[in-house]
Amino acid sequence: MAHAVRTAEPAAAARVAAAALTLDDEAGALVGWLSRPPAERRRTALATDGGVVLASMSTRDPAIGHIDLLAVHPSARGEGRGRALVRAAEEWLAGQGARQVRLAGNPPCYAWPGIDVRYTAAACLAESLGYERYDVAWNMTADLSVDLSTEDDVARLKGAGVTIRAAGADRDADQGADRGAGRDADRDRVAAFVRDEWNESWAWEAVNARGLYLAERDGRVVAFAAWGARPGWFGPTGTAAEARGLGLGRVLLRRCLADMRAAGQSSAQIGWVGPLRFYSYAVGARAERVFWLYRRDLA
Repeated sequence: MAHAVRTAEPAAAARVAAAALTLDDEAGALVGWLSRPPAERRRTALATDGGVVLASMSTRDPAIGHIDLLAVHPSARGEGRGRALVRAAEEWLAGQGARQVRLAGNPPCYAWPGIDVRYTAAACLAESLGYERYDVAWNMTADLSVDLSTEDDVARLKGAGVTIRAAGADRDADQGADRGAGRDADRDRVAAFVRDEWNESWAWEAVNARGLYLAERDGRVVAFAAWGARPGWFGPTGTAAEARGLGLGRVLLRRCLADMRAAGQSSAQIGWVGPLRFYSYAVGARAERVFWLYRRDLA
């Protein structure tokens, strides 16, 4: 059966995503969030009756296109809509110059690292269309009802010349500066630090996060942690090599999770995790969501 593909209407696309992506309470909101990516990204949203696909390309890597979100309403499955939408997204990405398409997260503005293995139908569709599974990623879940106190660690670090604070906090009060201006200045400082130590994607997430903490020593940023860059998730976070071993990551993590709890969350997703052991020991987080990453070269 042929399915006409057209430009997606945002509200309708959000409704389809919310109905289809039942493992993600925020799925509908993600449609709007993915529509506001970094300035250097090109994107499209396409729809059929009962289905939607979002795709994007970054000028940083113009040979690779991404399918960011694919959803088909439960009442419209089994009639080829998902296949038609993937092919339409591939056609658009090829027209933008892509030579490879990935069903994988397109940092820094992404919904998931890849296809959650529990969305089995999506994985089956990808493989039936010739996509190769090339990597695996996972999220951890942190229960926010646990002890997230940091007072003793903060006092210990202060004795070692390290201060921990939220972006725009404390320093503003000491200097009488405008709190909003201080917040922006801190985010710019953290972004510069992250670019030097890691990459531009993490810097974008730090600037655009809902919450951001930093650690300073001798007037320099030596560690950071962010939350809400991707709605409801913790990360990214990192500590400069010169400051590792002091326990900064644990304190920054706990501060962010405490803020997420104060914002009304009962649990937090720690996205695209590297150091499983660190999060398990620091806050009792557990590995819970597994994602397969797929790719296909275009002819």
